[in-house]
Amino acid sequence: MGERSTFLLNGEEVVREGDPMARLLDVLREQRRLTGTKEGCGEGECGSCTVLLDGEVVCSCLVPIVQVDGREVRTVEGLAGDEAHAALSSLLVREGGVQCGACTPGVVVTLRALLERDPRPTRARVREALAGNLCRCTGYEGILRAVAALVGRKERP
Repeated sequence: MGERSTFLLNGEEVVREGDPMARLLDVLREQRRLTGTKEGCGEGECGSCTVLLDGEVVCSCLVPIVQVDGREVRTVEGLAGDEAHAALSSLLVREGGVQCGACTPGVVVTLRALLERDPRPTRARVREALAGNLCRCTGYEGILRAVAALVGRKERP
């Protein structure tokens, strides 16, 4: 047995019993089979495990499950399927903002959170929001171009 926690996961109530210090990342991947959330560093430095906790961007590798009791968690799977996700995903591919895919779910979650708060962020604001997401492949320019295209902002060559 263990401690019981109840939370909303992508709009669905989850009741879980177990170790209260289990990482949210492990619960998502191993118990809920939501493998879009990736483990990169395990130290909150790379952003691959980014999810939304009550609408705030967090690294799920740093969050003990006891801290999500009574709260709402949204993963990249929970953001998929709507028009905003389709548009952002398509532009990330078109603009070369996706390569190996390890960082992509965390980048998508981070960008969706930013765009929900600021529908027309500046390039500087996008860069600031992405500061917690380490991408070793794309160099960020493709990601920045994708957001600029999404919000209808012209990029300098």
